[in-house]
Amino acid sequence: EVSVHSEPLLRQPLYCRGFWECGGGSTERRGRHVVPGATDEMKSLIIEKNKMGLEDDPELLVKGWLLREVRGSWIKQRRYWFVLSQDSLDYYSGPEKGAKRLGTLVLTNLCCVIWPDKQSFKETGYWSLTVYGRKHCYRLYTRHFNEAVHWACALQKVIDTKATENKFDPEVVEHIYEHNPILRYTQGPLYAPLLAFPYGSAEHKYYSGMGYRPVREEAVKLFHCLQQLESSRQPVPIIQGVLQTCLDLRPLRDELYCQLAKQTCRPPQPHTAAHLRYWQLLACMSCTFLPSPVVLKYLRFHLKRIQSQAPESEMDNYASFVAEALDKTKCRESVPSWEEIQMLMGRQEMLCTVHYPGSGSCQLYVSSHTTANEVLRRMQEQLGLQESKNTFALYEQSALWEQPVAGGALIADILTSVRPLMGSRLFANSRFGPRTAGPSLSNKASSSTSTSSSEGEERETPSQWRLCFKLYCLLDADGITVDSIEYLFLFEQCHEMVVRGQLPACEEDLQALAALRLQCVVGDFSGHAPCPPLDQLFPGHVVEARSSTGSFSQKLWLGVAATSVSLYRQGETEALESLPYGQICSYGVSDSHTFKITAGDRDLLFETSKVDHGTCLNQRLPFKGFSGPEHLVE
Repeated sequence: EVSVHSEPLLRQPLYCRGFWECGGGSTERRGRHVVPGATDEMKSLIIEKNKMGLEDDPELLVKGWLLREVRGSWIKQRRYWFVLSQDSLDYYSGPEKGAKRLGTLVLTNLCCVIWPDKQSFKETGYWSLTVYGRKHCYRLYTRHFNEAVHWACALQKVIDTKATENKFDPEVVEHIYEHNPILRYTQGPLYAPLLAFPYGSAEHKYYSGMGYRPVREEAVKLFHCLQQLESSRQPVPIIQGVLQTCLDLRPLRDELYCQLAKQTCRPPQPHTAAHLRYWQLLACMSCTFLPSPVVLKYLRFHLKRIQSQAPESEMDNYASFVAEALDKTKCRESVPSWEEIQMLMGRQEMLCTVHYPGSGSCQLYVSSHTTANEVLRRMQEQLGLQESKNTFALYEQSALWEQPVAGGALIADILTSVRPLMGSRLFANSRFGPRTAGPSLSNKASSSTSTSSSEGEERETPSQWRLCFKLYCLLDADGITVDSIEYLFLFEQCHEMVVRGQLPACEEDLQALAALRLQCVVGDFSGHAPCPPLDQLFPGHVVEARSSTGSFSQKLWLGVAATSVSLYRQGETEALESLPYGQICSYGVSDSHTFKITAGDRDLLFETSKVDHGTCLNQRLPFKGFSGPEHLVE
């Protein structure tokens, strides 16, 4: 079953308030097809369409038979041939050339379409859609769901192409604002929401469980928070709280946009810092949530109006920033962090540190809309890897775990989600205007922008989280030369796998590798030279595997491959025993430190001091699309 949803505001019986319309009325009026008061330009358009044959119009978008509801002494449905063009929806007596046109509904930006719904189909046996005009509406029916959706999409697309600002006379607009104080700035409180919310809602119980009052009351409290911004010395907590409320209560997002449009219209002192607080919140809002299509149209109209009234001002700059953000924003998973809000209030970008294997790192400017794919592309450009046939990825990494970042993920969301772990180390001071590097909030960020960190810098502690650029898939091993940066990546990533215990090796080999690594990092032995932590040189964790039958009560390597799970003695490449997936009856994490595999009448228990190993194995086992060992632990 397929359900079609439209915007909640569009489901209300809104009528188009356009300037002219055809159709409806008496037979004589239908014959003229022109409403008194229509402009000469529109009259000319309709007369030309009257003279043009049905099949001769080159701008026809959709045509076909539909049933239309006709109201008279009783309601009945009649079958007509409907034709959709860029300007109107017309219906004829038939599809043949020269057929009589019986009515026209002119489409403007104020028209709306009610999409087909399942309830109407259950009641009537027809899929219905309704098109609202200024004075009339067409209720259309068809037996086919796909046909109803096709017409609804085509109609909405035509309506969306109608420009809002061209439909109004500026004098009329100013008259509307002058005689409707609800649209303008106010210093007094708001006693009711600007938008219509139902008095009772099934969602209220859900919201009350989150600690919220009914949406109508929360909308009024939201406006009170907005007014507190004017006098607040520390606006960031208020802004973050407002954004969190809108994240939890989706209906309030449109309400907040309307309240901000109201408070940024005709303020008594538009250029003061107090008034600019509203614009700063609007900038944060536009980078976090999108309004519904109806409110978005009004918001764009409001921004253009402000820009025309106050060119080359701070309000003009914020309006440009917000308009650009609305074209890029996707709904965020979390509200912006404290640092990001500070950057957005100044229309600035953040300086983020991206590490790569070894001791190097690059610093990149990122915005609220920057994705992982964009950072990947910029990192490849800075490191000269544009022509590489190998693939790369961003990883969230610490000393104990790492995971790749999805290409479409927002960097700002990733940084916000790990904010308690990383403190403020990943951010450096931001800027607006020319990109000049300023003093950094982290030790490493104090170097010049977009440059590698020096060899002498202090290494990060193992508990720190960081964003890392690494090789993801090696597709062209022969093309990697010894003096290339890809060779360095490959070497360092292999070292990481050894230290993490992901490559089998005997203890003697591990000691030799650790000594070579220590020689590479520190040089010749000196009592004054600092020694790196041991877990950066040698595997520091072990997994003990034992069987309930006592067959393997010793330290072993567990390998998860594409077709089987295997046990290895340390330093040996031949499996001690392999269990094909067909023999495994069940598996899972029995507690935080124990992973259990049942094969026939045997129970294999794997105990580890690391909590993430059991979870990792539990996630890896169901996916058998890789060749060779996919995960090895000791």
